Amino acid sequence: MQTPPPPTPRTEPTDADVEAFKQQLGRPPRGLRAIAHRCPCGQPDVVETAPRLPDGTPFPTLYYLTCPRASSAIGTLEAEGVMKEMTARLESDPELAAAYRAAHEDYIRRRDEIEELKGFPSAGGMPDRVKCLHVLVAHSLAAGPGVNPLGDEALAMLPEWWRKGPCVSGVNSAGDSVANSGANEEDDQ
Repeated sequence: MQTPPPPTPRTEPTDADVEAFKQQLGRPPRGLRAIAHRCPCGQPDVVETAPRLPDGTPFPTLYYLTCPRASSAIGTLEAEGVMKEMTARLESDPELAAAYRAAHEDYIRRRDEIEELKGFPSAGGMPDRVKCLHVLVAHSLAAGPGVNPLGDEALAMLPEWWRKGPCVSGVNSAGDSVANSGANEEDDQ
């Protein structure tokens, strides 16, 4: 992608956001705190979740990617071996390893500002390996460029997933369902 989507302000979720989330993931949100980033199409693509789910279960993944188109494109990168290549670079590039450790510390700091989860890792394999590009991209989108170097790299490798329009449809700005032929037009094909 030539230009990644710009950072967007963290916002409280609206009824329309919750409905979009349900359509994106096929389930209601758990521990939803905020919309951490919006896709250029206007729908949420990264949510901020509570460090503990409502039942008290620890959930260390602070930033969760919800857009199915972005998730699919990231899955393709993972299948192509991008995580293995990035992990190898961490072992041979001390500057990259230091920047990735700083991303890990940023992630932990942001999560601990909400609730401390002692003994829990950050997410995505940070700080020593790359385990999940979805988490790294979500962190990059939520925090903005320059915070997570490998998330930024993965984001730059993605196509512009929003170009076909919203990944979900049938939700207006008030969160009401409206008549539509399907939640995700790509799924109908």
